[in-house]
Amino acid sequence: MYFSSLLAILALSTTISAIPHPLLPRAANDTHKFLTNKTRPYSVDGANLPDIPFDIGESYSGLIPIGDKAGGQELFFWFVPSENEAADDEIVIWLNGGPGCSSLMGFLQENGPISWQSGQLAPIRNVYSWTNLTNVIWVEQPAGTAFSSAHGDGDNQDELGVAQQFLGFWKNFIDTFDMKGRKISITGESYAGNYVPYIAEAMLNTTGKNASDYYNVTGILIYDPILGDRTLGDNAPVIEFVNANKNLFPFEEDVFEQLNEYADQCGFTDLMEQTNTFPPKGPIKVPEILQLNATSTTLSSFGNDSCYLQYFVQAYISQLNPCFNIYYVGQPCQYPSDIIGDPYHTNAPGSPAGYFTRPDVQKAIHAPTAKNGSAFEWDICSPRTQVFAGGIDRSPPSANNGGPLGKVIERTNNVIVGHGTLDMVLMVNGSLMALQNLTWNGAQGFSKPLENDMVVPYYPQGVVAQSGNGTLGKWTEDRGLIFCTVELSGHEVPGYQPGVALRHLEKLLGRIDSLDDDAGFSTQDTYFAGGFDYVPLTEDQIDHQLVRRAQMLP
Repeated sequence: MYFSSLLAILALSTTISAIPHPLLPRAANDTHKFLTNKTRPYSVDGANLPDIPFDIGESYSGLIPIGDKAGGQELFFWFVPSENEAADDEIVIWLNGGPGCSSLMGFLQENGPISWQSGQLAPIRNVYSWTNLTNVIWVEQPAGTAFSSAHGDGDNQDELGVAQQFLGFWKNFIDTFDMKGRKISITGESYAGNYVPYIAEAMLNTTGKNASDYYNVTGILIYDPILGDRTLGDNAPVIEFVNANKNLFPFEEDVFEQLNEYADQCGFTDLMEQTNTFPPKGPIKVPEILQLNATSTTLSSFGNDSCYLQYFVQAYISQLNPCFNIYYVGQPCQYPSDIIGDPYHTNAPGSPAGYFTRPDVQKAIHAPTAKNGSAFEWDICSPRTQVFAGGIDRSPPSANNGGPLGKVIERTNNVIVGHGTLDMVLMVNGSLMALQNLTWNGAQGFSKPLENDMVVPYYPQGVVAQSGNGTLGKWTEDRGLIFCTVELSGHEVPGYQPGVALRHLEKLLGRIDSLDDDAGFSTQDTYFAGGFDYVPLTEDQIDHQLVRRAQMLP
């Protein structure tokens, strides 16, 4: 039985190596669909990006104003059109979080045409690039973020201001690239759990005879998002998270007992029981012992200091694992170097300078220059004080009842929330708790637990596999909202499991009917469309694979 299973694995491996890559490539000599006199100043030479050894094709980047007056705030973007014919009437917006973190992180390490991951010596084509499916734009926002701080800090008081700022930019972008009437999907991760719903609602609420030319929102997709009260979401699920991942938190038994006792005393055990009841029995009740004081997304606190359990857990585990990464708890020592300047990796010996800090890169993508003409001081994440006045976002959480998330679900019936199971900065059950307390389309929370398989099609990836395939999570769906866990993923799902993210995008865009569909990606050729049907290998091929693997063993 074991040997037959081994042969099946070897057969799959050889098949994967032998079949040409099935994803739609970008042609190096493609015709530029969006090149006009208006867009020419933004055109990027995709064949000559510094240190990128391949042509990414047509793309555009630079600063576009958020209003009509010259000299005001501008937002930096990078737009990559798709060659997929199904994308002709649509566009996807991607926003990283922070607040104040650059969406160029998403471009270079998550869902853009280039994949240059932490610890990776050189960039490669991202075979899971969202541009294989559709037109995608990455935007550094709000004003005050990275290159979008060229005209000073942002002065937003809340997400309503952020949304109006973005809508001004978006209208100018649409006019510049002549893209009126496109179906718009807004996507993002982390703090974009606030950005995306607020921006989507602002677009949907815009009225007038030309509103649909600019703001035709059809759905949203957000990963590991801030949805509810941050303090509660950070701490209530953490002991349950530790108990579920004991192999990564090898505490002494007395430490486990103490942490679980704290969870009981703070009412977190009961909160998690309420969260995992389907359907919910009523509004989720916050224990009085917490003395929770919540007035906005960033202004909340416990009156009981002993209930900040995320801090206690991080302090304990950091003694056992000095390389502990709260964004991906499966990361071992040592930190890999990082080309983007990720703060969890930049202290690694020999780490290169951040890619977007380089003058040659900044020139290639039409980035702003400093006032003295030198290279712009780009940072992966700008301080909160550059984004919000006083560093405080005064908005209610997006998943509050009556807030923007519920309204966007009801207006589009096309919302997906995905969450990496190895993320401890924002945990699965923190997001689920917020959604279980939310009422939309006439009912509260989900009626069924997460029982459906999240299936990523098997297909050839060549020598360097970039994502897992097969069943990589569970999901549930109710009344226009999907909630999906993603196994083996940390905070940035499109970076850790890009195959899952591409599948989510296919669902959002209507390319597939269900996330448990094991048929091939819509960008695959017919050879692998059957998902699990492989060409059998000859005995000679099997023998060759066995010999190769034996030679690789120590």
